[in-house]
Parts: sequence; C-alpha cells; structure tokens
Amino acid sequence: MSSDRNKQPAIQGQRVGLRPVEQSDIAVLESWTNDSAIQGSYNMFGLERMNGLASGFQARGLLDDDQATLMIVTLEGQIVGSISYHVVRYGPNSGSRAYNIGLDITPEHRNKGYGSQAQRLLAEYLLQTFTIGCVEAQTDITNLPEQRALEKAGFTREGVLRKAQWRAGDWHDLVVYSCASDRAPHRASRARLLCRRRRHIDPRRGAAG
Repeated sequence: MSSDRNKQPAIQGQRVGLRPVEQSDIAVLESWTNDSAIQGSYNMFGLERMNGLASGFQARGLLDDDQATLMIVTLEGQIVGSISYHVVRYGPNSGSRAYNIGLDITPEHRNKGYGSQAQRLLAEYLLQTFTIGCVEAQTDITNLPEQRALEKAGFTREGVLRKAQWRAGDWHDLVVYSCASDRAPHRASRARLLCRRRRHIDPRRGAAG
C-alpha cells in the first residue's frame, strides 16, 4: 500500500522510518484489522470491531506513554506496515516496567528488511525516551522469519513460554526476546543496544511476526 502524501517519518532509519498515525491513516489500519493476508496465521485471534481504532485516535491519537501505534513508512512516505508498543509491568513501581512491541508488514513489503529495521528504531526510541531498562517482544516458536528479524534488530532470545497463546483452535508456544540499553548519562542520540537476560516474562501478548 502507498500514501498519496509524501509523509516524512519522524524517526528515520536507512530504509524506513516511523511516524505517528494521522486521521487519514485510520481507514488503512481499519482495512487491515480482519484481513488474513495482512494479519497472517500468527495474528488472527478472532474478528475485531472496525471502529476501535477511530475511537482510540479521537481519544488519544493512538499515542501515549502506555501504548501506541506508529506507521512504518519508506523514506519517500510509502506506508509498508504498522508497529505498536504497550507497557508490561514486573512490579508496582515505575522502575519495574518495560515495553512489549509488535508489528504488521504488508505482504508485498515483506522479506525486504523493513520489519527488522522498524523494530530496532522503535527499541532505540523507547530506550532513549522512557526510563526503562528493556524492550521485549514475543513471537510464535514456528515464526522463524520474525525470530531472525528480531535478532538482526539487536534482540536476544530469552526463552520459551509453553502454551502461552490460544489461537486457531490450539495452544502455541511463544519465543521471548529482549533488548536493553546501558543508559550512560548524557549519552549520544543513538542508543547502543545491549542484550541481557530478563528473568520475568509477561505472557499476555506476543509480537507480530
């Protein structure tokens, strides 16, 4: 899919960038909601209502500190997918939170390295912007392309959650990945990502493959 507008990404990589959702993007995102070609076998959890994104956009622009959806675009502004994050908590205090990320890439733009770069860009942004120690992602144990994309993006494999996800009439194992920053004070604008082990895992949601 493409955009008629030449939208420049707010967060730029070498090939793709990320930008906030705009009003005219809602129709695109809504059209993907129950599209099996977009969601694929790893992201179909049943039918979803079609006006959820529109109401969320009106309320908060699909962007706040707890959760967000961003558009993945080429540097020329062509929409190639979307990526999201949401807070996961490992304790009641603010220092015990992390972010879990997931994405969708349109079929015609897969296998081009866009997903790997988008996930790296979002991890860097979150680690630079919020006082967190880790960004994490989960994907189906059989989703080898997404596992390779996460590893290329700087994530490390932490372990497997057995029967963590019910989908398509069966239980599925999830592979858990995480990526952390050394968080030196007054660091340069580009975060240096360091992979490190996390002992606690949130099974509630998996990253899109």
